[in-house]
Amino acid sequence: MAKQAAARTVDADPIDRLEEKVRLLVDVVTRLRADQAKAADENARLAQEIEMLRLRLQDAQGSNLELDALREEREAVRQRVAEMLSHLESI
Repeated sequence: MAKQAAARTVDADPIDRLEEKVRLLVDVVTRLRADQAKAADENARLAQEIEMLRLRLQDAQGSNLELDALREEREAVRQRVAEMLSHLESI
C-alpha cells in the first residue's frame, strides 16, 4: 500500500510539472496575443498618421509650386514696369 502511494506521488510529480509548464505556456501565449493586438493597433495608428503626413506633404508641394509661379509673375511685372519707366524717361 505504501508502495502504491509512493508510486502515485512519483507519478503525480511529472504531471504536476507538466501542468505547470502548460500554464506557463498559456500565460506566454496570452501575453503574446495581447502584444500582437497592441502592435496591430499601433501599426494602424501609424499608418493613418503616415497617410495624413502624405496629404500634408502634397499640400505643401502644391503651395510651393503656386509660390514659385507667383514669384515668376512678380519678376515679369517688375521687368515690364522697368521697361515702361525706361520708355517714360526717354520721352
